[in-house]
Amino acid sequence: MFTAGACPLDEDGATVAVGDVAGQAEQVMANLRTALAAAGADLTDVVKTTVYVASNRRDDLVTAWDVVSRHFGPHDVPSTLLGVAVLGYRNQLVEVEAVAALC
Repeated sequence: MFTAGACPLDEDGATVAVGDVAGQAEQVMANLRTALAAAGADLTDVVKTTVYVASNRRDDLVTAWDVVSRHFGPHDVPSTLLGVAVLGYRNQLVEVEAVAALC
């Protein structure tokens, strides 16, 4: 299963935690879990992620990564972490794509 990038949007489509990398990463991970669950999967089924952070500050990348890796816990999934210039939604700082293997 390939997911589109999970974004930091609430149920009304508004970007949450504007200016807060950690807060947006938390919402992204909640949204990713929701998308995976809709297909009968969970984070333990994920085999690869790509984490995008709209920042050129290494500290922001580390902040986002800390949240993402905490959600995965001992399931140490191979990942790519990238700093990018801009993401698709206004005030968006974090996005996570995932690939999950379902049997």
